[in-house]
Amino acid sequence: MPGIDKLPIEEALEDSPQTRSLLGVFEEDTAAISSYYHQLFQAMQRIYDAQNELSAATHLTSKLLKEYEKQRFPLGGDDEVMSSTLQQFAKVIDELSSCHAVLSTQLADAMMFPITQFKEKDLKEILTLKEVFQISSDDHDVAVNRYSRLSKKKENEKVKGEVMEDVYTSRKKQHQTVMHYFLALNTLQYKKKIALLEPLLGYMQAQISFFKLGSENLTQQWEDFLTNIGTSVQNVRREMDSEVDAMQQTIQDLEQASDMLYMPDPDPSKIPINRNLTRKAGYLNMRNKTGLVSSTWDRQYFFTQGGNLMSQARGDVAGGLVMDIDNCSVMAVDCEDRRFCFQISSFDGKKVAILQADSRKDCEEWIATINNISKRIYLSDNPEETAARANQSALEAVTPSPSFQQRHESFRPSTQGRPRAARTSSQGSVGSDSPALSSLSLDSLVAPDTPIQFDIISPVCEEHATPAKNASQGRTNPFGESGEPQSGDSEDSILHQLFIVRFLGSMEVKATESTDVIYETMRQILAARAIHNIFRMTESHLLVTCECLKLIDPQTQVTRLRFPLSGVVLCASHQENKRLFGFVLQTVGGRVDGRPVATCYIFESNNDGEKICDSVGLAKQIALHSEMDRKATQKQRELDKAKEKQQEELTKQKQIEKDLEEQSRLIAASSRPNPPAADGQFLVLSNSQSEDNDAGEESRKKEESEA
Repeated sequence: MPGIDKLPIEEALEDSPQTRSLLGVFEEDTAAISSYYHQLFQAMQRIYDAQNELSAATHLTSKLLKEYEKQRFPLGGDDEVMSSTLQQFAKVIDELSSCHAVLSTQLADAMMFPITQFKEKDLKEILTLKEVFQISSDDHDVAVNRYSRLSKKKENEKVKGEVMEDVYTSRKKQHQTVMHYFLALNTLQYKKKIALLEPLLGYMQAQISFFKLGSENLTQQWEDFLTNIGTSVQNVRREMDSEVDAMQQTIQDLEQASDMLYMPDPDPSKIPINRNLTRKAGYLNMRNKTGLVSSTWDRQYFFTQGGNLMSQARGDVAGGLVMDIDNCSVMAVDCEDRRFCFQISSFDGKKVAILQADSRKDCEEWIATINNISKRIYLSDNPEETAARANQSALEAVTPSPSFQQRHESFRPSTQGRPRAARTSSQGSVGSDSPALSSLSLDSLVAPDTPIQFDIISPVCEEHATPAKNASQGRTNPFGESGEPQSGDSEDSILHQLFIVRFLGSMEVKATESTDVIYETMRQILAARAIHNIFRMTESHLLVTCECLKLIDPQTQVTRLRFPLSGVVLCASHQENKRLFGFVLQTVGGRVDGRPVATCYIFESNNDGEKICDSVGLAKQIALHSEMDRKATQKQRELDKAKEKQQEELTKQKQIEKDLEEQSRLIAASSRPNPPAADGQFLVLSNSQSEDNDAGEESRKKEESEA
């Protein structure tokens, strides 16, 4: 059988996030096994029920055939041949009914019993162990938290003893529960194969024995095949028994060897302190200030990675950067409310972290490890020997003192004469896995193997090429715009909001209908940063206006990127880490595979990401109302112009009608007969005389109108 992965029982006591993560994989596999075997059990139950029904139906058929001769049909006569034939059929079918009953019994024993045992016993046992493990883990966390809050006063020795006994009991209970839980999960990898093969083996054997396939070769062939399967099942069973014995022996050995490790503060004389470490990992309590005088302590898993101190909470995919400990200073400190505390200060003194260990031994080992890393001993070929030589003189020079703080003063590294290396003051942020996507697959959100851009590439333009020259020709406004005349989009905007953000990365996305694409992009970018150890982030000022979003360099006030507000189709903040937010920008005109090109940009803000998203939404609403007002005004202007044009056409029509009436009146006046002369004779004028008279009349009317 192929190799089967198993949970490391040896690492059960450490209970690291990596072990918890591997345990989550096994629990997920157990859930998948439970779901699949439940469906398989239902299918086999249907086979068994159908076989029982077939057996009962066959027996009923035989019974009815035997009762044929007792029936009295009104139109039927005595038919001895039919009765005899049916009796023969009844005898054969009765024998078949007996065979079916035997087959049902064989199916119940060989097929249903193994899978029922696996479903009702093995899977339920794992669920019970999981609940017990969760309860013991919670009890251990409560006991450790209570132990961490112990006071240093001597009059509390009784309380201290009770708390330490509680920690011992809860840690031992958790360790034993975890080991047996791991044993059950590891054993399940074998049992699931047995529970799948044994019912199938029993089903096939029962069917072969029932049907008695006519061909001896075929029967021999099936028997050989089933014999091989049976042999494989026996081999798996023997391998499982051997592995279970080995794991049980390991549990016994670990229980005996880990008894001293259950105590939170073991005796240093029994477990010596190793001051030559260049790597260390374990749980620490970190002090976080919540006000001027108030603070809280958060328990996380800390580990060193090269010259960086990392932390990782339970459930996180990867660790986040706490601080750079190259050339740092570390020393034991005396806190008012905590014991075993030490302080780490960065090389420039701008960042300080106060941590609390579980015991004096852990505190001294953490101080020695960070001191060795600060000296960059981890870069040598043999870090352990180099650290031993470097610390030998310091260990010999330590003066014994009853003060815990004074015993660790010798471990403080000297800051004089150290080169100040170039640093990056960025801090990595890691968000939680977005909830499982229900309606969209990951491939429909982000294309596989999509490249990620971790830094801002500013477009080369003449406007920003010479910012110093432009600044000398004009003033600089508070929103980071250059002093030259603006294009009008920011000047006319009634919304100006400025936020400090850090660019995490961007990548092309496929879907723009749901905010799940933003959550998936956040997950991939943060995971890529953690995998490739990318902790540098570019800080910028994000200016939100009614026309666009601008990323402005806080030093030079140069616009790095400009995003048209009309192209921003989605904007959302992280569901748990509210400082993370992102938006999807859809490019106008560009298309790939028939769809518009969309890019998702992810940022980390000093403020709440929801406020930035609300500001973007307000800007889009204002822009929408402005656009609607503009269209309404433009439509009203067009209506006014149409009315004016219609009025002009109506005036022209009236003038034409007036001219036609005047022309008709003149024609009518000219067609009237001339009056007779005094002697009764008519005076006939020539055409030229008539035209001269008309011209004279018109000139006279013109002069009168002018006068």
